[in-house]
Amino acid sequence: MTRKAWLTSVLVTILGLAAGALAAAQSAGLPPIEAGAKARLESSPRHGEWVTIDAGSGDTVDAFVVYPERADRAPVVVVIHEIFGLSDWVRSVADQLAAEGFIAIAPDLISGKAPGGKGSRAVGPDDARALVSALEPSEVTRRLNATAKYATSLPAALPRYAVVGFCWGGTASFAYATQQPGLGAAVVYYGTAPAKDTLARITAPVLGQFGGSDMRVDATIPPAAAEMKRLGKAFTYTMYEGAGHAFARAQDGMNGANLKAIQQAWPQTIRFLKSSLGDAASFRGDDQPLRAALVSALAGSAVQCVCAVADERPPAGGPIAMLH
Repeated sequence: MTRKAWLTSVLVTILGLAAGALAAAQSAGLPPIEAGAKARLESSPRHGEWVTIDAGSGDTVDAFVVYPERADRAPVVVVIHEIFGLSDWVRSVADQLAAEGFIAIAPDLISGKAPGGKGSRAVGPDDARALVSALEPSEVTRRLNATAKYATSLPAALPRYAVVGFCWGGTASFAYATQQPGLGAAVVYYGTAPAKDTLARITAPVLGQFGGSDMRVDATIPPAAAEMKRLGKAFTYTMYEGAGHAFARAQDGMNGANLKAIQQAWPQTIRFLKSSLGDAASFRGDDQPLRAALVSALAGSAVQCVCAVADERPPAGGPIAMLH
């Protein structure tokens, strides 16, 4: 075998192993890697559909909603897209949340902003970035409120909802928690913290998921965590050592650290959402030990939850993860 052929064989083997690792991760119930999003949507057994929502003042928002397969009503999770607009990958995250038992709805927050009055489906990532960056915070809040109202009013829905956001959407998720007292929970994937003087308005528990190699975002978190702790607010976060920005979408990046991060962050997210929204009926089989522990802890006694805040960098051995 020539050296070139040998190197080619080694490369093919390495790529095969990496693909196998990602496939194994996805089979464990994770959102797909970005390249696999369209295939995930096309093969999903769940019902997903586009809807148009009245956002008031003559404004409308297009959204993609996915229903879980369950016999009872479900809580709602609003998925807030990245700065690249409502992509197939964000829609596949909604599908994965539906697989976990939630009604998941992903609004296109640049609906009507693209040429011809269209939205994300009519523009590329660069144009979407410009349109998302131009959104006014008050408009984002109004459109998220309309989306939540629509979804929680569905016959199959419970009147409880959370928001989960990624990148720009992570920042929007944290900010939305300062604006909506009726919110049940907020999850922030690698989004920056709101202004310190707005944190007192937060009533919902907040969960943060951050790459340890994402200082642009990470630098905003410890000060916010300290203030949330001072205010007695529920804020739990994890920084995953070696993982970069967008680790949930770019699972093949950062020499395996991104994949390791999402393998830990996603199950933690689902447990947090179920706990915060009170969705005991939809615990998956692999959550039964957690459910049994909660039932045992609550039986015949009053339980006080003391919520810790992670306010320092993770040790070299792994992430800080504080669950409550």
